[in-house]
Amino acid sequence: MRFRVRIISSFVALALLAVSAGVRAQAQSTAAQTTPAQTTTNGVYVAIDPLAKVRYDNRYDLYLGFAYDHMKAGPTLLQGSNLGGLDLSGSYWFSKHWGAEGTIRAYVGTSGAGINHDEPGGGAIKGPFVAEYMTLAGPEWLGPHNKHGALIAHVLVGGVYGEFSHDLLGNSPETVDFYNDQIAPAAIIGGHMDLNRSEHWVFRITPDAVMTHYGIHYYPNTSQFDVNFALSVGVEYKFKKKR
Repeated sequence: MRFRVRIISSFVALALLAVSAGVRAQAQSTAAQTTPAQTTTNGVYVAIDPLAKVRYDNRYDLYLGFAYDHMKAGPTLLQGSNLGGLDLSGSYWFSKHWGAEGTIRAYVGTSGAGINHDEPGGGAIKGPFVAEYMTLAGPEWLGPHNKHGALIAHVLVGGVYGEFSHDLLGNSPETVDFYNDQIAPAAIIGGHMDLNRSEHWVFRITPDAVMTHYGIHYYPNTSQFDVNFALSVGVEYKFKKKR
């Protein structure tokens, strides 16, 4: 629990620092946005600033990134799992500041496992495969921004399919203190830190707090609310259809 609190506290501190930096950068660059750098070729002015045409008036955007997720495969496991995968997200903007975002995320990897020698094969299970497949959607808000970059916040809700028994050698998940395979509620709170590279292309970093609510179907038949950290890094493309 202390580890999770430290992660969330660090994330909040990072977000606040980024917002503060974004506000300062926005104020400092207002004049620069109105007069993009130019040069002359045979007396003709040609803009040389690749960010001169950056605007926040697109209707759609699409993002693909490499993703990381930390989770635990069981309610009493001491070992956490560091999973890797892909994050595919898209947005529809109703106005300059408000939009709707949908995301599909797949995380796969291996996990430590509890050992129960009362079950055949229990002691032979080492580093079994686990996976999470998420589908979520929700509102997003464009915060401080300028031609160089932007901060965007989102709150997404949906579901996750957790796969935990793939490599358990026919044993019950109870053998290694794992969750059962299941579809469970999930939510994400976080956002994007964007660095514009051109009018259409954006380099994006997405830190998130990921919440899941898995349960076990064996004694004591409990469920557990977990908060973990996820991160993705990738590229976004803005479709320039005016609102």
